[in-house]
Amino acid sequence: MGKKVFIASDHAGFSLKEVLVKHLQEKGHEVVDLGPEQAVSCDYPDSAFKVTDKVLAEEGSFGILICGTGIGMSMAANRVKGIRAALATCEFHARACREHNNANILCLGERVTGAGVAVNLADIFLETEFLAGRHLRRIELFNNK
Repeated sequence: MGKKVFIASDHAGFSLKEVLVKHLQEKGHEVVDLGPEQAVSCDYPDSAFKVTDKVLAEEGSFGILICGTGIGMSMAANRVKGIRAALATCEFHARACREHNNANILCLGERVTGAGVAVNLADIFLETEFLAGRHLRRIELFNNK
């Protein structure tokens, strides 16, 4: 079953965003591209907050954010209460951030992750379920700060 995915990038992640939008749509996901519409200079926090707002507003949805490294996007997104954004650079990251951390946003870096790897990471992220159990108690501790 397809998931609802909100996706955005900055200029440094634009090309990878385009690849991911096409791939995820072909896989049957409902993809909402929140921009930018072209690779022009823009500020990654603005893109991150567009996605965080949508993910929080639509229960069960996911987000994907892409910048040059994925670091800036993850830092910006994680400023928002209720968001658990994870930078993934390998299959283990993509799987573990869902199973153990119930991540709701995947962050990727176009300058450090090839398109083929990024497509695979997005697939793993969206196909992996949260294990809950002992992990849920730990995630709930996020709300104590």
